[in-house]
Amino acid sequence: MLFNSFAFLLVFLPVALALHWLVERFRPEYRLPLLLVLSFLFYGYWDWRFAPLLAASILVNWLVAQAFLQTRRELLITLALAANLLLLGVFKYFNFFAGLAVLIPGVAAPKWDVALPLGISFFTFHHVMYLVDLKAGRAPCYDLMRYALYIAFFPQVLAGPLVRWSEIMHQLDERPYKRPDAAERFARGLMLLTVGLAKKVFISDPLAEYVNPVFEQAATGGIVTVAEAWQATLGFTFQIYFDFSGYTDMALGIALMLGIVLPQNFDKPYTATSLQDFWRRWHMTLSRFLRDYLYIPLGGSRNGLAVQVGALFITMALGGLWHGAGLTFVAWGVAHGIGLGAGVLWRRAGLRMPDPAGWALTLLFVIFTWVLFRAPSFDAALRIYEGLIGLVPLGNGFKWQLIAVAAAIACLGPTAWAAVRAVPPWRPIAVGVAAALVAILFHIGDAANIEFIYFQF
Repeated sequence: MLFNSFAFLLVFLPVALALHWLVERFRPEYRLPLLLVLSFLFYGYWDWRFAPLLAASILVNWLVAQAFLQTRRELLITLALAANLLLLGVFKYFNFFAGLAVLIPGVAAPKWDVALPLGISFFTFHHVMYLVDLKAGRAPCYDLMRYALYIAFFPQVLAGPLVRWSEIMHQLDERPYKRPDAAERFARGLMLLTVGLAKKVFISDPLAEYVNPVFEQAATGGIVTVAEAWQATLGFTFQIYFDFSGYTDMALGIALMLGIVLPQNFDKPYTATSLQDFWRRWHMTLSRFLRDYLYIPLGGSRNGLAVQVGALFITMALGGLWHGAGLTFVAWGVAHGIGLGAGVLWRRAGLRMPDPAGWALTLLFVIFTWVLFRAPSFDAALRIYEGLIGLVPLGNGFKWQLIAVAAAIACLGPTAWAAVRAVPPWRPIAVGVAAALVAILFHIGDAANIEFIYFQF
């Protein structure tokens, strides 16, 4: 059930909000069970066979947590973490590693054709965060209901944001509609949902028409002209931003209407003046996960320069692999690891760079590496790169209008979160948001629903 589908917008969400209001007002003790049931209905809508997998994952990890609290045997947590990562590896990476194995002479590896459970990367990482913090003594014990809702809460179960237990658990016991600002928070949540939908249907999805044909042409061996290469690469640069930040805005808005505040995930990343700054602004909840649960345990920045650079390289390489079971994703992560390592060496040498130059170089690096992220193979990426550096005919027909609009919004405008928080409660604004939502619904009715890019991860 896509956030940008009629099934969600006109049926599931209104029913969910109405039931939530009734329960919160008249039987608040049933609020959490209702949210959990809604979350499983939402998740099971995609494929009912995956709902038992999610339920089993929650139950097993919760039982391990209870056993650890009773016995204090750290081996239990270690085994649970290994099991979670093994489950993720089997579903997501079995064929990837099997494909690598067949490159070795004399090795024959089977291929396992199985559907990838939606959101498995995200709910696995939520398990990891809680279990690691539980082992370290930072996380308390929670009952099964609250732990299940932490993992399965439907606005964020499929593609994040990655929420720390400490950011959400205390909100579960609140009475959100008893707050003096309840109506205002609900309205701002609806505005976030509307802005996110607008990003998706008016910017990201149309940009896909600039991008997909060119990358498909490159994948089939066709020559990609300079104009086509730049159109596709710049188009994807802003398509993925508006697609994923739009999804995040919708997730934050829906959660806010249900009385839950989720963390931001984007903060104008294309205005970053260094690669380090970019990763503080792009997919912020994943960046901090990689920092706190991978980079720092690998040595971080307090164990010497060699360890720091090596930890950055490994962290980003694994971060690339997390995004997709393909060598192009690994190469994308490796490129960012090398770039971050070069930034560390630059700063250690005491060198400085003017912000305009830092911004230009960072954006150019990010744009060029997005080719590896989007291309289905290295051959396809090479054809795009040939176009970007002018080794092929110039071509014509460069479609720039929507790219320019997207660039201006991404670089010059405020984030949706900041804009919605700054808007005063004023009736004409409410009318404008309502009109925008109606226009979006009409547009959705005329166009095919395009799945969010990050659903594949």
